[in-house]
Amino acid sequence: MITQTEVGGIPAVLAPTTGPMHAGLVFRVGFADEPLAKRGITHLIEHLALHAFGVADYHYNGATGTEYTFFHMQGAEADIVAFLNGVCTALNDLPMHRLPTEKEILRTEENTRGEGPTEALPLWRHGARDYGVATYPEWGLSGITPDDLRAWVARYFTVENAALWIAGPAVPAGLELTLPHGERRPAPEPSSALPVRPAYFPGPSNVVAWDAVVERSTSAGVFSGVLERSLFRSLRQESGLSYTVQAAYEPRSGGRAVITAFADALPEKQGAVLGGFVDVLASLRLGLVDEADVIAVVNQRVEELERAEENGTRLPGQAFNLLAGRPVQAAAELIAEVRAVTREQVAAVGAAAFADGLLMTPGRTGADWAGYTPAPNDSEKVAEGNRYASMDDPDLSFVAGDRGVSLLGDGSAATVFYDECAVLLAWPDGARRFVGNDGIQVHFEPTLYPNGHAVVPALDARVRPELRASMPSRDPQRIPQPRPAQAAEPAAGGKTWPVIVLVLLSPIMIFLGFFGLAFVVAAFADDVDRAVEVTIGVTFLAFAALAGWGVVWAIRRLRR
Repeated sequence: MITQTEVGGIPAVLAPTTGPMHAGLVFRVGFADEPLAKRGITHLIEHLALHAFGVADYHYNGATGTEYTFFHMQGAEADIVAFLNGVCTALNDLPMHRLPTEKEILRTEENTRGEGPTEALPLWRHGARDYGVATYPEWGLSGITPDDLRAWVARYFTVENAALWIAGPAVPAGLELTLPHGERRPAPEPSSALPVRPAYFPGPSNVVAWDAVVERSTSAGVFSGVLERSLFRSLRQESGLSYTVQAAYEPRSGGRAVITAFADALPEKQGAVLGGFVDVLASLRLGLVDEADVIAVVNQRVEELERAEENGTRLPGQAFNLLAGRPVQAAAELIAEVRAVTREQVAAVGAAAFADGLLMTPGRTGADWAGYTPAPNDSEKVAEGNRYASMDDPDLSFVAGDRGVSLLGDGSAATVFYDECAVLLAWPDGARRFVGNDGIQVHFEPTLYPNGHAVVPALDARVRPELRASMPSRDPQRIPQPRPAQAAEPAAGGKTWPVIVLVLLSPIMIFLGFFGLAFVVAAFADDVDRAVEVTIGVTFLAFAALAGWGVVWAIRRLRR
């Protein structure tokens, strides 16, 4: 049974466990709290706080998520005390001498991390703020200073913004958790980059993915299980279109939760997988929920909860609840809630989820036919200012104005206004990338525009300094350069051959055409050698036609 207590002013949840003792210290801060210009700062603090522990015989780790960052360990009581007290000591005095090394470690970690099948969904739903930030690279690492780290720790890694869980018989002796005092920091309000829902956007050709933000509830958790079973049955068991089919339920602060689902697809089967996926969502929206699926999911959830209560794996979630302002819930109470979920409640979640859904379609496919609206991928407005034509692409131009920048080409526009800019990425060679709050990006390579480097200082001056993220130097070979202009043709060099062809073939065409017609006319007047004369006339006319084709080619070349 879970009990509540307090350690060093930090609220804690405690429960006995049948397995090894484990404990964790969690803070209400994650990727969603980071401005894009400081993207990676929480992860960096996590790494610095763990540096002193090096290689150990016991299991310990840290993790930075969307809303929470935590440090946990499994081992003997004395080891857990040393670990958690040591993390707090490190947070009070981070090893700043490790800063350059840890930054490189994080860059390497990011470079080797693969993109998940649902990773693009938060970006399209939220843009470049709060819950969309997690999908972006850790651009802020290069420019993060020791003062930035100290300020972030003072804001988020405090007694009032922490919670503790202990899977064991009691609070270990000597556990102190000395941290600075501060304030409880609620999770940010989620932004939206979707003017209309349900919506869709194109993604990779080998996967269909979907998510929806719904009210946090036990029935929503059951719905995610029913959705997975329905998709698995339709796309794998019945049609054999997909191999991996999954759905997940992720509670969030503020009484919300995110349901995600995806199914893989062969490129040549992407239309069929999309159709099957959409059909399942539509059927659940209409209340076509199989009672047997609900019963199976409820039983599975109950079994998981009973097992989690025994081994203490419910405790981290209860610590998260403390930070989110939610009550700690006894396992028996939660199990009763799960058993009470009905088919009608699951159907109601299905309808709400469909209305809020964001669908990632495979490759070039769309979902307008299923009632989904295309998510915006360009800008409706264009910045007013000086226009610079690209020296590399005649159809591309860059606009730099007093209020924002735009990139124009192919009949579309990407615009970022300075007062809606999430980050300005700045490379030492002068390249600049503006990322708007809505996720729209405008990239400027000064080498590709006339007098481009002279434009850069004015751009920098119009963006607030705290939105600037300094990027590492690029290999000179990777800095784009205009394609070499083709050498101008000599005065007559480019026209020589067309002129020669025209001069030679024009009289030949006329000569052969005249004699060809003459032989054909003569054949009709002569009954003796008519067949021979027709053959000769047609032959002459055929060669005249070939000469005429050459004359037409020469005239077209001369007109260019």
